[in-house]
Amino acid sequence: MTAKEIAKLAVFDGREIRKTIHNGEWWFVVEDVVLALIDSKDPKQYIQRMKRRDPELAKGWVQIVHTLSIATAGGMQRMLCANTEGLFRIIQSIPSPKAEPFKRWLAKVGHERIQEIENPELAMARMKELYEKKGYPKEWIDKRLRGIAVRQDLTDEWQQRGARSSIEYAILTNEIMQGAFDLKVDEYKEVKGLERENLRDHMTDMELILTMLAEATTAKLHRDRDSQGFKPLKKDAQDGGAVAGRTRKDIEKQSGRPVVTGENFKQLPVSKRKREP
Repeated sequence: MTAKEIAKLAVFDGREIRKTIHNGEWWFVVEDVVLALIDSKDPKQYIQRMKRRDPELAKGWVQIVHTLSIATAGGMQRMLCANTEGLFRIIQSIPSPKAEPFKRWLAKVGHERIQEIENPELAMARMKELYEKKGYPKEWIDKRLRGIAVRQDLTDEWQQRGARSSIEYAILTNEIMQGAFDLKVDEYKEVKGLERENLRDHMTDMELILTMLAEATTAKLHRDRDSQGFKPLKKDAQDGGAVAGRTRKDIEKQSGRPVVTGENFKQLPVSKRKREP
């Protein structure tokens, strides 16, 4: 398992910062970095003001900031990203007491990336450590990491078989979730009371297992049917989701309880987080 397969976010001062690998190095979502450094709920507006304050930054913006695909719960999305060097330049225009600690954190993350290239198993260990620090139990973490690998396998199939845009990734993901849970991603997040948080980080063990079943089945159908192009991929996504959906309904029939609940990790008391993800 590579670093690309399991490491999609980092945490600075309690803030999640999404990242992706591009040309062998980490690229970070600029909006997430801004939110980590300032007290603002509108990073897009802050970035525009920052560029107006710093004409030199605005002039070189297209050289240091690239639009890259970032994996989200709703599929791949195109977002503004910068590498370590670019972020150092952006941080110069952000008057924040967190700037210097962030620079040290950024340098550490870059060093860890070099280590992960040499030993990819370190990426898995660091992701596990990240969830442990948040208070997730070991059993849940094991399922979550396996789910990340299953998801990466599926998106690799999509990329190889003709799905390109973030919209197509989101549609395919929604087909799977609709089949498995009778809910699209946004509807699922509403049930759990989430906003921009990662849906899967707030699933129960059974929800994670069924999501893995749906996505692993979909990937298998792609390979078995040698599906090419968006329409066949969409049909596979519907069929893969339906497999998990039938399993979910059988579980609910036998247990007498719904699989999908409004419980989410951020709402649980700290004392219960070790027992109930």
